[in-house]
Amino acid sequence: MNTNRDLNYRLYIQREEGFSRMSFSSEFEKYKVISSGNVEKVKENFAAIKQNYHRGKGKLSDDPVRNVRYHFIVAVALTSRICVEGGMSHDIAYTLSDIYIQRADKCGTVEGIIDLIGEMQVDYAERMNEIRKKNIISIHIRKCIDYIYDHLSEKLTVRSAAEYLQLDPTYLSKLFAKETGSSFREFIIGARVSAAENMLIYSDFSYSDIALSLGFSSQSAFISTFRKRTGLTPLAYRAKKKSAD
Repeated sequence: MNTNRDLNYRLYIQREEGFSRMSFSSEFEKYKVISSGNVEKVKENFAAIKQNYHRGKGKLSDDPVRNVRYHFIVAVALTSRICVEGGMSHDIAYTLSDIYIQRADKCGTVEGIIDLIGEMQVDYAERMNEIRKKNIISIHIRKCIDYIYDHLSEKLTVRSAAEYLQLDPTYLSKLFAKETGSSFREFIIGARVSAAENMLIYSDFSYSDIALSLGFSSQSAFISTFRKRTGLTPLAYRAKKKSAD
């Protein structure tokens, strides 16, 4: 396949048809509105472009449904990325993206997918609005919490997190305690015990495997920490939850 030949041909056709793409600044501003949490403006913007959604957008497939589906994937990817930069947890942003892409994959009409784009953008905007209203946790601490959950199996220290965030360790430690109400160490213990609870309920992993995967120094350290936090041994906790089911 000759990419340069295809490129030149497409550019020629676009010029002949008077096709012009939406400017980068206009596109960027549209996503910044979503990130700002301005729900009404997002609805207003979508209503304005809904009838001519394809205007300024390239042709990604000869099949109309597949074409708009590809544009949907691009839209949700950009939306999730800019919302993460605006303070949304990356777990929430990207899992939400996966959910919407799966919904778009099951949608069989152009109109249905375009409506889903509007629904997706409003959903992200509403979630960003809640984050803005709470305004409790700074972007540094949000990123720090994400870092903790991404590295639960490793040795976690304030210093390693501070290096990742490019912050002074003492400053990060004080900011973390102020905004979460918990010390860095206590938060990690809580996160590990919470993850262990889910693993005990939803998997058959042995206690040694759970201890290893969640960064406990040993199986006995895991059992001791778990009991202090929950009042039950892992064995008793798993048995209690299974009997409840």
